[in-house]
Amino acid sequence: MALLDLFDMAGFAPIKTSPIPAVNVATVPQRSPLRYPGGKTWLIPHIRAWLKGFRAKPRLLIEPFAGGGIVSLTAVMEDLVQRCLMVELDHDVAAFWHAALRFGPTMKELVLGFNPTRDAIVALAASQPCGIVDHGFRTLVLNRTRRGGILAPGAALSRAGENGRGVASRWYPQTIAHRLDEIDRHAKRISFCETDGLQLLESLLGCSNSRTAIFIDPPYTAGGKRAGKRLYAHNEVNHPGLFSILADSKQDFLMTYDYAPEIVALIDKHGFSVVQVTMKNTHHAKVPELIISRRPLFGEEASR
Repeated sequence: MALLDLFDMAGFAPIKTSPIPAVNVATVPQRSPLRYPGGKTWLIPHIRAWLKGFRAKPRLLIEPFAGGGIVSLTAVMEDLVQRCLMVELDHDVAAFWHAALRFGPTMKELVLGFNPTRDAIVALAASQPCGIVDHGFRTLVLNRTRRGGILAPGAALSRAGENGRGVASRWYPQTIAHRLDEIDRHAKRISFCETDGLQLLESLLGCSNSRTAIFIDPPYTAGGKRAGKRLYAHNEVNHPGLFSILADSKQDFLMTYDYAPEIVALIDKHGFSVVQVTMKNTHHAKVPELIISRRPLFGEEASR
């Protein structure tokens, strides 16, 4: 029986498919140096449509679960917003963003001078960083050389890799250096904070700024999902609490989730708008993802 049929049997109205399809990630500019599991490159056309729909260009985009930061970077580099605030709790990922935003040219030199042999990577993984640049570079190397870009404890190095190139198959020094250059060029418009994204959102309660946008992509752990626990060091999210915070806030937001009964029930409870998009995961299986918002954005009012 299809997953969507199970949701219909549970008493929920069918969720309309977005008129904007998930795109092949190769057709979207790759702006982040990180290979982030669960990254949202496929969502970029929806992000563009959402931000261009504001009456005036948003002054600020807040991304409380930044990860690889593709949404924030795209929004700033394509001039869809004036500024962005990226928030991440993971200390290793945070170290990368601190280093990239404050010491971009030094990071670039390290990338261009690094020889990614297995021995060198293992030694780097075992080392204790002596500063923010060392820590940020260590994160970048491990992210680009571990299977699937996973940084969580227990992640293994790539073996066969892309085209049989092994552990260095995703280490493109010139490409990574170019992306660091672009981040450095826009760094004055990008702020970063290492903190709990949920707590930051809670601090926004009661604020009403029509020119602030919030993009939320929490770890997918609702309904007992194991992927988020395997992919991220920080994977515990109070999903009902997150929905309550957004319901009590007056900020405009766009949020993504996997298609889980618990999440569909929360959407229904708070009266949020939602569409679904079918995308292919890393195993090339087609899976539905939800795009949730406070107000109708992609024609979903016809089906809710």
